[in-house]
Amino acid sequence: MTTGTLITVAPTGAESAKAEVPALPVTLDELLRTAKECEALGAAVIHVHIRDEAARPTLDPVRLAETVAALRESTDLIVQLSSGGAVTDPEASRLAVLDARPDMASCTMGTVNFGDDVFLNRWEFIVDLHTRMQERGIVPEYEIFDLGHLSALQRLLGKYGLPAGGHVHVDFVMGVPGGMPGTTETLVAAHRMLRDLPEGTTFSATGVGRSTIPVLLASLSTGGHLRVGMEDTVTYAKGRPVESNMQLVARAVGFAQLAQRPPLTTVEARTLLGL
Repeated sequence: MTTGTLITVAPTGAESAKAEVPALPVTLDELLRTAKECEALGAAVIHVHIRDEAARPTLDPVRLAETVAALRESTDLIVQLSSGGAVTDPEASRLAVLDARPDMASCTMGTVNFGDDVFLNRWEFIVDLHTRMQERGIVPEYEIFDLGHLSALQRLLGKYGLPAGGHVHVDFVMGVPGGMPGTTETLVAAHRMLRDLPEGTTFSATGVGRSTIPVLLASLSTGGHLRVGMEDTVTYAKGRPVESNMQLVARAVGFAQLAQRPPLTTVEARTLLGL
């Protein structure tokens, strides 16, 4: 079992509106302040979505490059850009995310119903994203929304080789309406399927909405890592809105310490992920 816990913060996402969630960090200044606060508590990775001047989700390449540069200058966090963007973003714009030269980028391993929408990830697009990251030395986090996505990842690695850095790390995104449920039973089933992936493969887990706590506890108990943040939940407890991403990271850190698996430092996290 892993002795430390990799904690990723996903502070913004592309789904929540600033008008409805005032605490959501959408400007660069807000994102930098959030990043510094969460790093101080124990986060080692920041999973980044950005917004435009009207607080709408965007994949604007200039803004992305400025965001990566600012995060590197202000923190020691591992900068992971989302290549998913919003469900309406075209493939070309999602591939262009890599031009901002992040440390890591997400790579979703298949199409999934996403609430009332469809998050489309064609096989050819996945291959293109994976191989471009190999060429540029960008480490992927393979996002798994359903159990079949693990079989797709096995196929991808078998045909196109290991990712940059040689280490395979996945994130189970659980509780999305249309994807796998955020339950202990499902996480255990997903964990068992990791045996078909290269030895040493690690995983994080993300519980969306009300599945946040069950997924957090199940991941820690099976040797997994954690992703938390306002991208995935804007409710801290029933009837209690999240006040800040720092609040969610602090809770994750507290649980990790109770499990005697304290947060990994950014140096330790880079070693784990092959950066």
